[in-house]
Amino acid sequence: MTLIKINAITVPADSGDELARRFAARAGAVDDQDGFEGFELLKPTDDRTTWLVVTRWRDEAAFKAWVTSPAFAHGHRSAAERDGETASPGPVGIHSEVWSYEIAGGSDG
Repeated sequence: MTLIKINAITVPADSGDELARRFAARAGAVDDQDGFEGFELLKPTDDRTTWLVVTRWRDEAAFKAWVTSPAFAHGHRSAAERDGETASPGPVGIHSEVWSYEIAGGSDG
């Protein structure tokens, strides 16, 4: 059964493009993680400032294995830090929370 994890990240109104840029810089970093099924970064289309990072996992164990992995820690450092340089400015988000869902219905349509 697929498990869906949503990281709801609130960013200042003028920082959404930077959030998208940072996610693009590490695109594919989680793709080879055992149990990973997919990812989307959802940008609000109204005046909201909460972006959604939606990931799909085989199960809770696969998600927890990724969160505790060195790959997770590496991917959540700035690009400068990953290259051995001084950290870039701090996090873009001002608030974040992770929601957990399982699919209860839907269609292939």
